[in-house]
Amino acid sequence: MGKYRQVQVSFWQDAFVLDLTPEEKYFYIYLMTNSKANQIGIYELPKRIIETETGYNRETVDKLLSRFVEYGKIIYNEPTKEVMLLNWCKHNWNNSPKIVKRVEDELKEIKCLPFIDKFLETVDTIDGNTVSIQYPYSMHTKEKDKDKEKDKDKDKDKDIIPFLEVVNYLNEKCITKYRSTSAKTKKLVAARWNEGFRLNDFTRVIDIKSSQWLKDEKMSSFLRPETLFGTKFESYLNEKVTKRETNQQNAERFRKDNNIPF
Repeated sequence: MGKYRQVQVSFWQDAFVLDLTPEEKYFYIYLMTNSKANQIGIYELPKRIIETETGYNRETVDKLLSRFVEYGKIIYNEPTKEVMLLNWCKHNWNNSPKIVKRVEDELKEIKCLPFIDKFLETVDTIDGNTVSIQYPYSMHTKEKDKDKEKDKDKDKDKDIIPFLEVVNYLNEKCITKYRSTSAKTKKLVAARWNEGFRLNDFTRVIDIKSSQWLKDEKMSSFLRPETLFGTKFESYLNEKVTKRETNQQNAERFRKDNNIPF
């Protein structure tokens, strides 16, 4: 049996739609009518499927998804690759027992539990709704999944790369003006970070090489991210610091801690 999705003719005169670009109108229609769309407006839609069905490349797909998230029309969950059309159930609600049964069945397929919560909250606000949709999972399952999400968030916090701290320290020690947002610099810092090096390793390398090169007219030009954070990073990290260099570093820290200008 064929599957259909209805789009009201008033769609084209909607104030929001009128302000969209032709590309955005096409993508909005696609989100409502693609091969994965369903009764509840929440479904798994991998980006590779979007690329295949729309003909857009990944960059354009990411751009359009981000726009509609900003517009407040959708939510996209990267881990589960699920999309939620936020106003879908408001405009497509039906109290028919057959439809309600389909809604409950489709909710059981949703992996992102916050999407289910959001859907049920929206259903409760629909004028003319006379039915109650049952939550598809037990409270135990819901709490267990919430705990998993919290653990994931903690893991993400541990893996946050301190681009700003690294570059700020470099600029301060070497009197430079590199940007922490530079794609090239971030790529170098991330590469070392993913090898297991941490902030104290970066500051040590900067300390060692600045004490050696800063006052050397020829070598000072190499106090830059591509040299310090490149493939020789580990060898720089393991260089022995001379007593003179250690004294220089201690004097520098004392000057900074006590706000001594020179």
